[in-house]
Amino acid sequence: EILIDGINIKDLTLKSLRKQIGFVSQERLLFSRSIKDNIAFGNKNITLGEVKRAALASDINNFIEKELPEKYDTVVSERGMTVSGGQKQRIAIARALAIKPKILILDDATSSVDVDTEFRIQNNFKEIFKDTTTFLITQRLSTVRNADRILVLDKGAIVQLGTHEELMNQTNGIYKKLYLTLKIEEKE
Repeated sequence: EILIDGINIKDLTLKSLRKQIGFVSQERLLFSRSIKDNIAFGNKNITLGEVKRAALASDINNFIEKELPEKYDTVVSERGMTVSGGQKQRIAIARALAIKPKILILDDATSSVDVDTEFRIQNNFKEIFKDTTTFLITQRLSTVRNADRILVLDKGAIVQLGTHEELMNQTNGIYKKLYLTLKIEEKE
C-alpha cells in the first residue's frame, strides 16, 4: 500500500496522482519561451512570487536576476538567450518545485552543477520543501550523504539500506567501498 498524505494512491485518479509528483531527469529540456514560462510550465495559476520561490530553492534566482537582460522575461532558445547545462538543470528543478509536489524525483538532476551549488540546492530543499519526499537517483555520493535513507542498488536489486553512518559501519558494503575509493581519488 502506497499512501500520499494518508490517501492510498489506488484511490487517486491518474491526473491527481501526477499533480503530486515532480520529476527532473538528467536530460535538460527548455522551451523557446521566457524563463518564467519555463518554470511555470504546466501550472497555469502560478504567480511570479511562486516562480521566484522555486528559482530560489533551485539556486538559479541570482543568475536570473543579475545576469539575464530581461530577468524572468528573458526568452531562452537557440535564437534567444542560451544557458549552460547546469543552469538548464536548475531551471528544470525549479519547474518541478513550482508545482509544489508531495513527491520529488531527481534522476541525476544535479550532475552538471558543481558540488558547492549542489550543496546549496540541498540545503534549500531541506528548508523550503521540508514536507516533500525526495528521491535522489545519483552516482555522486556527496549528493546522498545527508539523506534520511540511502538505498544502494546492484544489478537492479537493493543490496543495502541505511543512513550514511550506518552504511559506513558495514564492513564489506558496496557503499563504503565506493565512498572510500572516491575519497582517495579526491586526495590525489
